[in-house]
Amino acid sequence: MKPKAFFSIFFFLFFLSSAFSQSKTIYRKGWIDFNKNGAMDVFEDPSQPVDKRVENLLSQMTLDEKTCQMATLYGYGRVLKDEMPAANWKNEIWKDGIANIDEELSSNKLKTQYSFPFSKHAEAINTIQKWFVEETRLGIPVDFTNEGIHGLTHDRATPLPAPISIGATWNKTLVRQAGETVGREAKALGYTNIYTPILDPARDQRWGRVVECYGEDPFLIAELGKQMCLGVQSEGVASTLKHFAVYSVPKGGRDGNARTDPHVAPREMQQLYLYPFKKVIQEAHPLGVMSSYNDWNGEPITGSHYFLTELLRQQFGFRGYVVSDSRAVEYIWEKHHVAEDFKEAIRQAVEAGLNVYTNFRMPEVYIVPVRELVKEGELSIAKVDERVRDVLRVKFMLGLFDSPYVKDTKLADKIVHTAKDDSMELQMNRESVVLLKNANNLLPLNRNAVKTILVTGPLANDASYAVSRYGPNNNPLTTVLEGIQQKLGKNANVILEKGCNVVNAGWPETEIIPTPLSSGEKDSIERAVTAAKNADVIVAVLGEDETTVGESLSRTSLDLPGRQQQLLEALYATGKPLVLVVITGQPLTINWADRYVPAIINAGFPGPQGGKAIAEVLFGDYNPGGRLTNTWIKSVGQIEFNFPFKPGSQASQSTTPDPNGAGKTSVNGPLYPFGYGLSYTTFQYSNLVVTPETSNREGNINVSVDVTNTGKIKGDEVVQLYVKDVVSSVTTYESVLRGFERIGLNPGETKTVKFVLYPDDLALLDKNMNWTVEPGQFQIWIGASSVDIRLKKTITVK
Repeated sequence: MKPKAFFSIFFFLFFLSSAFSQSKTIYRKGWIDFNKNGAMDVFEDPSQPVDKRVENLLSQMTLDEKTCQMATLYGYGRVLKDEMPAANWKNEIWKDGIANIDEELSSNKLKTQYSFPFSKHAEAINTIQKWFVEETRLGIPVDFTNEGIHGLTHDRATPLPAPISIGATWNKTLVRQAGETVGREAKALGYTNIYTPILDPARDQRWGRVVECYGEDPFLIAELGKQMCLGVQSEGVASTLKHFAVYSVPKGGRDGNARTDPHVAPREMQQLYLYPFKKVIQEAHPLGVMSSYNDWNGEPITGSHYFLTELLRQQFGFRGYVVSDSRAVEYIWEKHHVAEDFKEAIRQAVEAGLNVYTNFRMPEVYIVPVRELVKEGELSIAKVDERVRDVLRVKFMLGLFDSPYVKDTKLADKIVHTAKDDSMELQMNRESVVLLKNANNLLPLNRNAVKTILVTGPLANDASYAVSRYGPNNNPLTTVLEGIQQKLGKNANVILEKGCNVVNAGWPETEIIPTPLSSGEKDSIERAVTAAKNADVIVAVLGEDETTVGESLSRTSLDLPGRQQQLLEALYATGKPLVLVVITGQPLTINWADRYVPAIINAGFPGPQGGKAIAEVLFGDYNPGGRLTNTWIKSVGQIEFNFPFKPGSQASQSTTPDPNGAGKTSVNGPLYPFGYGLSYTTFQYSNLVVTPETSNREGNINVSVDVTNTGKIKGDEVVQLYVKDVVSSVTTYESVLRGFERIGLNPGETKTVKFVLYPDDLALLDKNMNWTVEPGQFQIWIGASSVDIRLKKTITVK
C-alpha cells in the first residue's frame, strides 16, 4: 500500500474514532457541549435568549477564533482542495472555525462524487459540519452558503428561469412558491444560507446583468423580492439580498472591469435603488445582505459606514450579517484607490460594517491582517466583536447551535427536485412568456392546418441559455425545436435549419464596422430560405445566449447580434407566415421586426423546460399573460429611458413652431412600455371604487376594480395600479407603480381585484430628504400597462 493511501485511511479511521468518542461526550440530551467543558454554558442552552447566548459565546472566544468568523472559505473546486476533512485541516486557519463555506460540493465549478444522490450530499455536509463542531475548540458550526437566483446552485436541483423571466410573471404567489422550493432543497441538502434575491433595479438596458434582475421598477422588484425572501426563510434557511447598493447602474452600463461610478442623485438613490432593500428588510427580515463592488458619490460601498451601518442597520433595521461580493474589499484599494494597500482596505471595511469577507482566495489573506490590525492598535477589539456578534446571531437564529446537522439525510432524495417542482418550473416558464405582437391573430397556430413547419435560428435547437453559474446544472433541457416536435408528434413535418450562429466572426466590432457575409453565412441563410419556401409557417428563434448577456457581458448595441437580422429579413421575404420567438436576457431594439413580422413572442431567458412552454404558447395550449418588466427602447441613443420617470424627461420633440426650437432629429417613445404584454383574449375594466376619496395622511386607501374576460378563451390579466402625485413640493415621478395582481379569467368571467394603498405608497422625499405624505390630490390609475390606463380617480389627502 502506498504511504499516502495508508495515511489517508489512518486519518479517516482516526476521525471516525474521534467522532465516536465525541458523540459520547458532547451530545447531551437537549443540548450540545460545543466547548467540550462538560457543563452547559449559556450559549449551549436552547432555552436562553439568542442575544444572551451570543454574548456568552463571544466572551469565550480568542482573537483567532473571532477573526475566523469574519471570512468565507470557498468550497471544493473553488478554493478548498479536499472534498472531505483531512489531517492537514488541523494546520489550516479554519482550525479555529470559519464563518461560512460557500458552494460546498455543489458540482458547480468542479464535479464531485458527493453532489448526487442528494442524500450523499447531505451526509457529506454533516461530516464537514461534524469536523467543525467536534474538532475545533469552541465547536462553532459553519454557515453553508450557496447561490440561488436561478434555483439552488446544486447538481440537479430544481431550476428556475432567469430572474428577468421570473419578474415577467408578475405573480407573487408563484415567486413565493419558488422561494419555498429553493429553501426546502437547500435545507435538505445541508445549505443554510442562500444568496437570493437580487434586488437591483436594472434601469440601463445595455447592462449585462439585466438578465439577473426582476426588472427596472423598484416597487415590482420589492414585491417579488419580498416573496422570494419569505419563501426561502420559511424553510429555516437564510436569504441574503444582493447587491447592496446602487450596483446596477455603473457608468455607461459597463460591467466586467468597470462596475463603478453610478451617476445617481441622492433622492433618486433613495426612491429607486434603496427602496427595494428597505422594503424587503423591513417586511421580510432577511438574515443576510451582500455588499457591492461599486462606489457612490466617491465612497466605495463595502468601505462605507454610511451604507453598511447608518442606512442598513440604523435606518432599515437590518439584524443579519453583511458578506462582501467577491473581491469587493480588494477593490477599495485596487480600483477605487481610497486605501494605500489591502490591509488598509480591510480596516476600512470592518470599520464600515462588513461582517464577512469573500473572495476566491484562501481566507487567511483577510483573517491574518485583521489580527495584525488589532494587535497594532489600528482596529479595536470592540469593533471586531461587533462584527462577529452579527455572524453568531445569525447562526443562532438558524438553529445551528441546537441542531447543526441535517436530521434526515435520506429525506433529501424524496424532497429535492420532485415532480411537483418540475410542474412549478414549467408553470413559471409559461407565465413568463410575453406576447409582443399578434397581427391578424396569427397566433395561436392551428396545429391541424400546419403540415410543414420550419424552426430556424441559432437558438432553435440550443437551450444553453437555460443553464447559469447562479443556478442548478445537469438537468435535462428542452429546446424550442424539441418542444414543437413533442407538441406536433407525427402530425406535421418539423424541419430544422440553423440559418446562422448567435454571433458572427469579428462581433461585436462588426456592429460598428459592418462586414459582408461570408460565403458560408450566405449558404446557411439560403438553406433556411429554401426550407421556408416549402413550409406552411416559419418559427424563427433568435436573440441572445449565455455568451452575449450576463455578468461582465454588457453590450454597446441592443440589435439582434451577429447575422440574425439578415436571416430574419430573408425569411420574411419568402412571404410565408412568420413568427419570431425572442430569447433574450435584456430588451432588444427589434424595430424592424416590430414593423414587419406579424407575430412576436418574448420568451426571456427561460429554464430547462422553456422549449415546452414556448411550444404550448405557439399552439394555444397556453395563453400568454406575461408582462415586460423593462422598457424596450428603439435605440441605445435613447438611454436613459425607463420607468418610472420624471415629468418631461422622456417627452418627444416638438414638431410645431416653438420659441425654443422644433424639429425631428430623433426617434421618440418606447418600442414596448413597462408593464406591456398582449393576450389571445381581451379584457374589460369597470367599476373603479376608491375609498375614502378624502383621507388623512395616516390613513389607508382601499381600491377595487372589476375585470372581465370579454374574449373566447381563458386568459391571465395583470391588473396594474399606478399613483400620480398631482402637485408636490419637489419633482416626483410622472406616476409610480403601487400595486399589481395577476388573475386568471374564463370567458365571460368577472373578478373584483382589490388593493390597499398605505401611507408609504403616497410618500415622497421632501426638500429636507425626509419621507412624508404631503396633503393634496393624488390620481389613482388602473390599467394593463404603464401607458394602457383604463380607469382613473382622484383622491384628496388632507
